[in-house]
Amino acid sequence: MADFAALRARMVERQLRARGIEDERVLAAMGAVPREAFLPRRWRHRAYADSALPIGEEQTISQPWIVAAICQALELSGSERLLEVGTGSGYSACVLSLLAAEVVSIERHEPLAESAREVLGSLGVDNVELLVGDGSVGLPGRPGFDAIAVHAAAPTAPPGLVAQLADGGRMVVPLGSDDSVDVLTVLRRRGEAIESEALSPCRFVPLIGEGGY
Repeated sequence: MADFAALRARMVERQLRARGIEDERVLAAMGAVPREAFLPRRWRHRAYADSALPIGEEQTISQPWIVAAICQALELSGSERLLEVGTGSGYSACVLSLLAAEVVSIERHEPLAESAREVLGSLGVDNVELLVGDGSVGLPGRPGFDAIAVHAAAPTAPPGLVAQLADGGRMVVPLGSDDSVDVLTVLRRRGEAIESEALSPCRFVPLIGEGGY
């Protein structure tokens, strides 16, 4: 039987810390969450591989470094109200639950949402609200999120999500480009102004919905 705790600790040191993840809160959260619990049984032996893995519905669980990079770019202190777009397996939501006060996560595939809900419940996570719907438009009736994490690539920053970002808030979103390589991008709201910073090339499934493709 695989020693998942040892594999997880090695992942934190070799895949994350050695490759530029410096936020100790993020490293601790990544070291605490059992990634194997969020994978179909047939893929659990590869839970800490440096790669994305299939989770059904033509979706994937992101490689650990991408999850950590998104969390680090959000600059979370622990008090934030956070919106996550694309729950997927629920792994990122679980990591974010250790870094923010409240996580609202939206998934468009109901089977994935139900599976994620079950795993999060089994782990005792009680600060994640999981919804089924079009995450590309966020939650227009509940604006003012301190942070937004988008786990699918959009052609441009979804305007509905930008509008729901609180002053001083950060959104991390993969943006598509002409050469077919997505770019992980952080947007920061300063009053009415939105500042943008490209972080790194990446590869995500497309953001499907009114605010995406």
